[in-house]
Amino acid sequence: MAAAPSATIIPSIDKGAFLKLQNGSDIRGVAIDGVEGEPVSLPERVTEAIAAAFAAWLLDRKKPDASRRLKVSIGHDSRISAQKLQDAVSRGLDAAGVDVIQYGLASTPAMFNSTLTKNEDIFCPVDGSIMITASHLPYNRNGFKFFTNVGGLGKVDIKDILERAADIYKNFTDEGLRDPQSVKRVDYMAVYTSDLVAAVRKASGDIEKPLEGFHIVVDAGNGAGGFFAGKVLEPLGAITSGSQFLEPDGTFPNHIPNPEDKEAMEAITRAVLDNKADLGIIFDTDVDRSAAVDSSGRELNRNRLIALMSAIVLEEHPGTTVVTDSVTSDGLTTFIEKKLGGRHHRFKRGYKNVIDEAIRLNSVGEESHLAIETSGHGALKENNWLDDGAYLMVKLLNKLASAKASGLGAGSKVLTDLIEGLEEPGFAVELRLKIDQNHADLKGGSFRAYGEAVLQHLSNIVDSDPKLEKAPVNYEGIRVSAYGGWFLLRLSLHDPVLPLNIEGPNKEDAVKLGLAVLSAAREFPALDTSALDKFVQV
Repeated sequence: MAAAPSATIIPSIDKGAFLKLQNGSDIRGVAIDGVEGEPVSLPERVTEAIAAAFAAWLLDRKKPDASRRLKVSIGHDSRISAQKLQDAVSRGLDAAGVDVIQYGLASTPAMFNSTLTKNEDIFCPVDGSIMITASHLPYNRNGFKFFTNVGGLGKVDIKDILERAADIYKNFTDEGLRDPQSVKRVDYMAVYTSDLVAAVRKASGDIEKPLEGFHIVVDAGNGAGGFFAGKVLEPLGAITSGSQFLEPDGTFPNHIPNPEDKEAMEAITRAVLDNKADLGIIFDTDVDRSAAVDSSGRELNRNRLIALMSAIVLEEHPGTTVVTDSVTSDGLTTFIEKKLGGRHHRFKRGYKNVIDEAIRLNSVGEESHLAIETSGHGALKENNWLDDGAYLMVKLLNKLASAKASGLGAGSKVLTDLIEGLEEPGFAVELRLKIDQNHADLKGGSFRAYGEAVLQHLSNIVDSDPKLEKAPVNYEGIRVSAYGGWFLLRLSLHDPVLPLNIEGPNKEDAVKLGLAVLSAAREFPALDTSALDKFVQV
């Protein structure tokens, strides 16, 4: 472990600066210099304070007796600031009286899983877990996700931890915290990957190499997901030649590790076609999101991945409710409800929102087994509602393996056939309308209040236009159907932005939907409508 920072006068940082690190249910900040205009907001001493605050939060909730020290596991993705922050987190936890267990390079789902695994030889289950990651954000960023055995922490918990961290930081001395006297190091990813392998073998009827003969390529984008080729697919018998960007590299030299990114999806599609593979699999940096590509080069992400997972889950649990985020298509609803016989519960953006809503539905008697976002986040009830991109891909592998074992043939056609009949829009676009927080029209108010005023004005316009039909059930923003398509205007969860999603049978009809939004947006001078203006060619 690196030495503790040398004694220096630590800068004064107020509570507001700590609270700005909150990003919904995560903490995100700038961890290293290198990008102009982006000063470091997550230095080592701030990291120590946040780790100590998590330990205090955990002690308050677990209330262990005096004879037992709590255990917290730490893992990280491939970012270049990972080791520095892991050392700082370790110092903060140790100073708070918590045992530190380092996993090194790991995935976010594995970190949650470590709170559930029962194996004393590897100090599991741990009481809490910290993943050091900033998902697909640029190389200079980093952050933290926190878990207990009931799942990831929510927004209220994160705010509580940051407030505690600000108070702890105020009491830090210039001497710095000492390195922990004892740090345990565990190869937890070996445990996690063996569980994934076992799940596929079980689904195939306990065949040792159920994927023998399948050619599957993996694109890890130089994040933490490179393990999937050698530690999961190869033990199951799959050929993985042609897999790419498996080596961890926090500068992300090839493409952003993001299943929603066009360049990333083009990269895995090329790999599938060039290698004549049966299937391609792509992960984000910390492996809580994923997507696939079939043997023809057809992308299985966004609505298609949701449709595919819905088909698999509804075979196992007929009639169950599928919870998704708010930007899913009308065609997906028709597919889930008419073709598959399930129920589509379209909720809010944010993977934690979607998962929590599925858990809530189960608690009030409505069965739900799948919570999934268009971003590639997905969680299943059978997997403890763990947001796990690797487990989503295991469900696809299970289908391939069981089809082969049943004599239904190899290749990815069995997956493609499952989404036959999914209606897809002829045209789709997402635009972002930014709110200028310095504009006089805000009159000193918040961007959130301004954004809500935009939505209310649009709602009034929609109510007065018989051609526009407002969605009868909607949990976020304004969703309207017209001209054979739909639009959704909503306020971003964290930023002064109104994202606008439009889908239509063609661009001409999508432009008509855009004009309906523009008629309301023009009344608000602080709203930058340039992207929408360009789209409708006004």
